[in-house]
Amino acid sequence: MKYDVVIIGGGMTGLISSIYLSSKGLKTAVVSKGDPVCSISSGCIDVAGDFQGIPDDHPYTMAGREKVRSALMYFKEIMKDAGLPYWGEVFENRSIYTPIAKKRETCLVPFSMKNADGAKGKSLHIISFQGMKDFFPGYFKEDTSDFNCSLFDAGTLTTVGIATKFDDPAFREQFILWLKECRIQEEFIGIPAVLGTKNPQKLIDQIELVTGCKVFEIPTLPPSMPGLRLFRKLKSYSSLQGVDFFWGHGISEITEEENLVTSLIIDQPGRPTIIEGRSFILTTGSFVSGGLFAEKESIRETVFNLPVSIPPGKPRLNDSFFDTEQPLGRAGIRVSSHYQPVDSPWKNIFVAGSILENSQIMKYHCGHGLAIVTGLDAAENCEEYLK
Repeated sequence: MKYDVVIIGGGMTGLISSIYLSSKGLKTAVVSKGDPVCSISSGCIDVAGDFQGIPDDHPYTMAGREKVRSALMYFKEIMKDAGLPYWGEVFENRSIYTPIAKKRETCLVPFSMKNADGAKGKSLHIISFQGMKDFFPGYFKEDTSDFNCSLFDAGTLTTVGIATKFDDPAFREQFILWLKECRIQEEFIGIPAVLGTKNPQKLIDQIELVTGCKVFEIPTLPPSMPGLRLFRKLKSYSSLQGVDFFWGHGISEITEEENLVTSLIIDQPGRPTIIEGRSFILTTGSFVSGGLFAEKESIRETVFNLPVSIPPGKPRLNDSFFDTEQPLGRAGIRVSSHYQPVDSPWKNIFVAGSILENSQIMKYHCGHGLAIVTGLDAAENCEEYLK
């Protein structure tokens, strides 16, 4: 199988790259070991606020402010076309709730969460579900002027199980009838993000019509339905654009010829699959996603064994992996302004996403935003290379 572009990694970065390249008429494939981290995320797009404090060596600086803006607008257009529109303005953060009633800042949110930004300090009614774990309605009481809570028995305890039930029209009707009987008087209603596996907006509109309240979803702990919705919509949209997917198997071997990578061999039972490409984009993510692997004395990139830039001194973790000043947050692949890895023997490889040097995702809260911006920028540079 021969392609113009082979993208390694099926997360946000890889999917955005694939959508752009296939829209330009380039035959594109995505290779992934399995569902990515974005599929269990909150589904919100963290960008890094107004960019104050972003250092000169951060990938955002290489892309430039205007590229960041245009890439995020491109994402919003895709999601609207895909049937899961996003709300918000670039460089303007807004608040959403966490499952433990804490507010956190983010940039773009699914429409199902947009009303959360105005709920702080207002009268709030939380609707939860009998036996649901890792969601704590009582915690929301401290952040409201007037608080109430109701529990609905969905007959299942998991977030995915409840969301699947909400795909059934009969179950939705049962829920709406129960809501009418609750006679909710508060201004806002917050509901765990389980209102269907696809797009909950029609159901939210119906709830608002029945109750007269402003409704918003609250992301749950992983697996979180907004993240699953986002991933599934992007993958489906990419597939409709003609992108081929090779899912669920790792790469066992690469072949090269005259400073070019020519093909990947997928590790699977039986006859191996050989995927030939004119160019390759690496979007495998950092340590959590397996794109980088920390060994005792070094860090290695796991597909092409590209040179990894690491912080000065011995690579190490702080006491907490989630420390915002984590030294390993700076580790990654150093690239040129065209997203091609520095000191690599191959001329047809591009790199994007959190595997880039100095991304520092946790410190700057820019995960999905960085994925979108660098994924699109790397794809545009790859397109130019192929011309």
